[in-house]
Amino acid sequence: MRIPRLYVEQPLAIGVPLELDSHSARYLRSVLRLSEGDSVVVFDGRGGEYRAVLETSGKSSARIIAKEFDPVERESPLHIHLAIGISRGERMDLVVQKASELGIAEITPLFTQRCEVKLSQARTIKKSQHWRQIAINACQQCQRNRLPDVRPAATIGEWLCASQSGLKLLLDHRGERGIAQRAPIDNRVVLLVGPEGGFEASEIAAAERAGFIPVGLGPRILRTETAPIAALGILQALWGDLQ
Repeated sequence: MRIPRLYVEQPLAIGVPLELDSHSARYLRSVLRLSEGDSVVVFDGRGGEYRAVLETSGKSSARIIAKEFDPVERESPLHIHLAIGISRGERMDLVVQKASELGIAEITPLFTQRCEVKLSQARTIKKSQHWRQIAINACQQCQRNRLPDVRPAATIGEWLCASQSGLKLLLDHRGERGIAQRAPIDNRVVLLVGPEGGFEASEIAAAERAGFIPVGLGPRILRTETAPIAALGILQALWGDLQ
């Protein structure tokens, strides 16, 4: 049986007991059903993973101790930054989850003209925390030992003004060229995807001025939560680590 995995915020070290926060403690006890003496794989996002033992477990507290370190890395050689218009309901959650599993390095949620999600500053911060937790859960499941950088939400105008390095691709169903026709620069790709309804013409023009190349994914129009997953799969198969 596969040993369960857990991400911890605190730096890990062999032989040093670590008190877990209440959320992690409840996860080990109530979700994973672990008992004192059980093994768990833990990682702190700094690379590699530790084989640890659950020393003590209470209702909302737990202590583990790392026994062995494995420097294994499962990160893709392709650094992908996904910037995507915020979508409604669970669609954005799905994108963050699957993109994390597919090995993205960064993700930036964008407010665009056709974005139907309106968030206050407080709600935006809460949403960012929620998306980061989704990424953590995905990494625990898919055995990544480094977390993708879930960046604060920004307007597309603000984001385009920031410096982005690498092959810049804009998903557009009208794009005449496909992803395979362009090779990444220094193993870096920036992928820009619109919300439901796509981008306004002015946003596409601004993206092209910023160096983004419109590319299509084939004859069918894909939903906002499907298009980035398909594109990431193509990118990783061409230049990453999907086989």
